[in-house]
Amino acid sequence: MKVFTPVLVFQKMPTGKGRDKFSIQCLECFGKNLYIGTKEGVVEYLTVNNTSAEESLSVREVGKRQMGRSGAVSQLTAVPVLNHLLVLWDGSVTVLNMFSLELLPALKKIQNVSLFCISESAVQTDSIELIAASTKRKTVSVYKVCVDRWECVRQVALPQEPVVLAAHGTCLCVATCDRYFLHDYQSQTTLDLFPHNLGKQNIIANKCGKGEFILNGPGCLGMFVMKNGTSQHPPVQWPDGVVDAAVHFPYVLALQNQTIHIYSILDQQLKQTVPLQSAKSLVSTEESVFVVADKEIHRLSPVPLQDQIEDLVKNQRVDEALMLLDRLQDLLPKDSYKDLHKNVICTSGMIKFYREAFVEAKDLFIKGELDPREIISLYPAMPVMSEDFTPQTTAVSNAKDLWMLSRDDWPTFQQYLIFLDDFLREVRPTGQGQMCPQDIDSALFKLYLEQGEYGKLDQLVSSQNNCNLQMCVPDLEQHRRFFTLGLLYQSQGQHFNAIQTWVKIVEEQSEDPSHISVFQHIVNTLSNLEHKPIIWKFVDWVLQRDQEAGILIFTKKHTSSHVTFAPEEVLTILSSYPLALTLYLEYLVSELHSKEEKHHTMLVTSYVKWILQSIEDEYNNKTSKEEMRHKLQQILWQSPFYNVDAIYNQITPSFLHVERAILLGKSGKHKKALQVLVHEEKDQQAAESYCRRTSAGRDRKFTQGVFLSLLQIYLESCQHVITAVDLLNKNAASFDLVSVLRVLPDSWSLKLVLRFLSESLRGTVHDKRMRGLEMSLAKVETLRHKHVWMEATHEKIRVDGECVCQSCQKRLSGPEFLRRPTGELTHISCHSGESGH
Repeated sequence: MKVFTPVLVFQKMPTGKGRDKFSIQCLECFGKNLYIGTKEGVVEYLTVNNTSAEESLSVREVGKRQMGRSGAVSQLTAVPVLNHLLVLWDGSVTVLNMFSLELLPALKKIQNVSLFCISESAVQTDSIELIAASTKRKTVSVYKVCVDRWECVRQVALPQEPVVLAAHGTCLCVATCDRYFLHDYQSQTTLDLFPHNLGKQNIIANKCGKGEFILNGPGCLGMFVMKNGTSQHPPVQWPDGVVDAAVHFPYVLALQNQTIHIYSILDQQLKQTVPLQSAKSLVSTEESVFVVADKEIHRLSPVPLQDQIEDLVKNQRVDEALMLLDRLQDLLPKDSYKDLHKNVICTSGMIKFYREAFVEAKDLFIKGELDPREIISLYPAMPVMSEDFTPQTTAVSNAKDLWMLSRDDWPTFQQYLIFLDDFLREVRPTGQGQMCPQDIDSALFKLYLEQGEYGKLDQLVSSQNNCNLQMCVPDLEQHRRFFTLGLLYQSQGQHFNAIQTWVKIVEEQSEDPSHISVFQHIVNTLSNLEHKPIIWKFVDWVLQRDQEAGILIFTKKHTSSHVTFAPEEVLTILSSYPLALTLYLEYLVSELHSKEEKHHTMLVTSYVKWILQSIEDEYNNKTSKEEMRHKLQQILWQSPFYNVDAIYNQITPSFLHVERAILLGKSGKHKKALQVLVHEEKDQQAAESYCRRTSAGRDRKFTQGVFLSLLQIYLESCQHVITAVDLLNKNAASFDLVSVLRVLPDSWSLKLVLRFLSESLRGTVHDKRMRGLEMSLAKVETLRHKHVWMEATHEKIRVDGECVCQSCQKRLSGPEFLRRPTGELTHISCHSGESGH
């Protein structure tokens, strides 16, 4: 893996005049500006044309300053906010102008300094803090540096003489001859970290992030230490003999004499090695890392993060790519991060897909919002309907040819087909599936049809779908799935084609393998359809085949349907279908509770015609003649809306005597109705039932009159004497005794009507006793009220000079007053005035 690209920035060419003594000791970088400190005490100022380019760079020398005749420049630090360049040479710190390299006379040298660092706590103000270690004492001095002056503001005593020094704010990271420790000169606290072996390893203590240091710890461990003593990253195991280290997040670079080892801070693994001869130090900037050699300066430019991610993905190191991407999310534009993240996730899914880890693959495809067409296009004979689609997924090394797999290893290919079904069904209702709904539905259609999963196929095409008709119709016809074809037409809004297809199945008795009753499905479809013209086109066809089923089109409408039929237009079309007409009229009367005389009269007429026709033509129907007569009698008794005279005229010449009696009763001709039942129907039980039903809910006088009429009819003929006696004995309570005695023949003996007389007298006595009991109970209730009144009127009421009227609040001066039920007293005049209002 390549994470940095080395580029030569500067190289000192031999002069050819004897031995070349040029040697780079230190380097400082700021933007395009490079400052080189040499072994001969020279400070060189260079500029680089483009610090972000990866090609060879052109360097221009801007200036040079000789600090003295001898001695190396051991440290350079730029302070851009002050335009200062701090130079450590010959044991003292000198300040030069960053651009002219002129000495600043107002800032005198700081003598006896072995090393120094600056604190970034005040970089954005008009001053900074310089921390300088003394060459003679175990102390460091803190200087406040301004544009034209500096002053020592603090002396900090340390436990040991510092060898390496770094600072974050007021926290110093100090390396001595045997250990590392942290010292906060503001709070005067010291925290020991860990020891080191100066004889066997180089001391490294560099700043590497906000409040963080990188140290060369025991056992060749690169240790990350925060200024509070904790660590946010695990240590990195680097090789022995590391000379310097620098951090360019998320990587840490460890410099050996001949090689730079680059490790990831995220997983502590070695990512790249860069061979460089005679390298001695590293300088990290925001853009890159500079490597200082004896006569050369190299720049390690980080490979763009996007290229790193893509390189990891191509090598199927997707987990590593995801970790890197997630940790560096803030360094990328939002859109770039989102696209990269999706690409990595989907590539990981592809790897899992070809490893047959289908559950994980599906989750990754959904998480990465993979275009479903990418998966559909991998399968043989699976159409991608979008003409502008081009596969975009990253190729993976373990990819398989599914066409070859389907031919050579069918069981394994079956598992891939199961995955396709599962994945497409899960993304279908989501926004991911809405990217290409026609492709998804057409692929599922093809899959179910070819695999013979007809249940799933019917479920797909009977619901809302985006299947391509041009592709699906020929396939269904080829497989003779005509019922499914109708479902597909229906879901696409082509209701006429759908019903026409099903009609063809019924008429031709096609061998459609569906187990569904196609005719019943047509009826259900028409009953739920919202297109009235289509219903009219097929309703005659349905009624001709089955009137009972056809009537459901008008009586079993779906609750969501907005189509309603006027009863008149339905009655017109049903006029040629008597059974359907009868059923529809029953629907109007019984369920819709129609009160129109026409509907009730037509229903009664249809019952009469059916009964008469069944006798004449021996017409057979599921509903027997007895059941139909029962329906007729029920509506004649219960309905008040039909035309009595019209119905009576229809049934007069027929055998429907009971029905004629009911109609006579509706006209108030009860005696004539009873005569029909007794003499023509010859059904005494029916006559008696007529009396009971007619008198139900009527007063006693009406009941006695109806039963007396029946008795008189029986008495008119000697043949009905026994029937008359039975009528009297069974219904004694329904007769008026006096009226009966007046009509009974003188020839009848007392013994013949003894039971009737006994029952009648017993009833009369019972009625008299009940009236007496009721009167007694009323008297008791009256006495109770009188008792309550007497108790209320005989109660003593005390009235004295303090009693006042509750209405006018004046005193009660006399014995005349009123007492309210609540016990309050008031003047009679006041109460009268209130009552008047």
